[in-house]
Amino acid sequence: MLFDLAQWVDSFELSTRLHESYYMYNWVESTHVLTLMLSLGMLFVIDLRMLGWAFTGVPASRIAARLNLPMMIGFTVMIVTGLLLFFAVPVRTTQSIWFRIKFLLLIVAAINAWLFHKRMNESVSTWDHDAVAPKRLRTGAALSLGLWAGIVTTGRLIAYDWYDCYRVQSDLIAWAAGCMVE
Repeated sequence: MLFDLAQWVDSFELSTRLHESYYMYNWVESTHVLTLMLSLGMLFVIDLRMLGWAFTGVPASRIAARLNLPMMIGFTVMIVTGLLLFFAVPVRTTQSIWFRIKFLLLIVAAINAWLFHKRMNESVSTWDHDAVAPKRLRTGAALSLGLWAGIVTTGRLIAYDWYDCYRVQSDLIAWAAGCMVE
């Protein structure tokens, strides 16, 4: 099903033009990386505050309130540029084991972020000025740091072809990457 979707997306002339464009593809990829740095930088400041490792004298709600809007704008641009990168190279991307791992990590990170914000908003009045957030928020912050480290790493590994489908792979890798026999 994913392979069929990727082939359909690949059939668009705009997909080919974006991939073969020397300047536009590089611009989209650079924008993706720059907004990743911006967004994750702000997210890491929030997570480090929750863990009690940075800005412990500043109320957590103030840090989150100041960083949430620019962080969300960065995430939005990052998602749009990520979709454009997928649109430019859909078949190879869909059959990348790194992309599949990254996608799963993104889903887990989104669930973690939703739970984290829900829990933080429910309890912030009881611990806002404490140097360290409650244990379940610290756990969410640590999980966030780990997930995003994995997302960035697997995102970077998508560019390498160690496990591409044109290479002979073990059955497990071929299955995990979604390699199709034609």
